[in-house]
Amino acid sequence: MRRKPDGDQRRRDLCDAAITVLAEQGTKGLSHIKVDRAAGVSDGTTSAYFRTRSALLVATTQRVVELDLIGLERARSAAAGEDEEMPRLADVVAAAAAEPHLTRAKARYELNMLATREPAIRDLVRRANDGFAELFREMMLRLLPDGDDLPPSVVDDLSAITQTFISGVLGRYAVGDFSISDPDEIDRLIRRMLALQPYS
Repeated sequence: MRRKPDGDQRRRDLCDAAITVLAEQGTKGLSHIKVDRAAGVSDGTTSAYFRTRSALLVATTQRVVELDLIGLERARSAAAGEDEEMPRLADVVAAAAAEPHLTRAKARYELNMLATREPAIRDLVRRANDGFAELFREMMLRLLPDGDDLPPSVVDDLSAITQTFISGVLGRYAVGDFSISDPDEIDRLIRRMLALQPYS
């Protein structure tokens, strides 16, 4: 007897395929049939799970946020010393220069631009960015010497600076510029920004 595919996993697979379509063809190129082809499923499968293009965009945005959150949570755990095997923040950033992370970086920028025009995903992107900002703030408290003793405004500023730097690096990757892609170099730059590495 043929086993029925798991619905949640099928939705994730379709969203992953939609991420690929977004990265390769942009938001204007995203359609149910193109996601079907990218996912290798029969025509009509994507529309059966996501009835409208708006529903597909929302689900795909949620999937990008979910995957990004996994990477940042791992980096937060490393910064907190909870698991020495976890990657540094710099390792998470550098990984975005290679697949499958690079495809997601391209799709993320497509969705961020679309969010300025699409109310359906605007609030979702805004809430995700707020959540990422809080994770960055937690990492700053762990990375900065005596971070808990610093004024909250200082921690907020350093967190914003670091997050902006990382967004810029990911933007470079999205357009094919990998000049800042060595994890040790990224770590050095982050530490330099946070004054964890003195100027020589």
